[in-house]
Amino acid sequence: MEKKGAPPSTNFRLLCCAISTLLILAGITALVLYLVYRPSRPHFTVLGAAIYRLTKSASAVPAVAISTNMQFTVAIRNPNSRAAVQLDRLCAYVSYRDQPITPPSSLPSLYEEAEGTVVVSPVFGADIVPVSAEVEAELMNDEGYGVVALRLVITGRVRYRPGPFKSRWVGIYVKCDLLVGLKKGASGQVMLLGQPNCVVDP
Repeated sequence: MEKKGAPPSTNFRLLCCAISTLLILAGITALVLYLVYRPSRPHFTVLGAAIYRLTKSASAVPAVAISTNMQFTVAIRNPNSRAAVQLDRLCAYVSYRDQPITPPSSLPSLYEEAEGTVVVSPVFGADIVPVSAEVEAELMNDEGYGVVALRLVITGRVRYRPGPFKSRWVGIYVKCDLLVGLKKGASGQVMLLGQPNCVVDP
């Protein structure tokens, strides 16, 4: 008497082989799409700075405080040739020796097409910014020498739109370390000494 149909073990092997082939093809497709549309983080560059006030506050409520008024011009470039970039909930502040010396300033949401560049100019100002006695003394001392090391910090979140896809929102933290030539009592545009270095994390 003849047996009809393939043995169960053969059918199972064929099913496993078909599933494995589909998984391999799906993995190869995902890898190709990732390599084609893989997004790079935005690049930040400080183009200029203006400091109108950076002095010890004469009417400080806390024991030690400084008075600030400054502005920075920052270029944000999308280096991706196949992905647009969205930046949202952007906030910037200036710190000195890891201590904020300006209140945070909000920036507008940004949308950049592939290989696009947007320039923003956040303004910072406050009559009273509480600082430690050490920071106030060192800041005034550096200003007396004419060279002040500042850090511009920008936080927010970024989302990439590679082709037909859309990534999830990811937090972004930008640190721009710069040296500015600042003479005591001077007001207006200041010279950026050296090449400002901006690091984007993550």
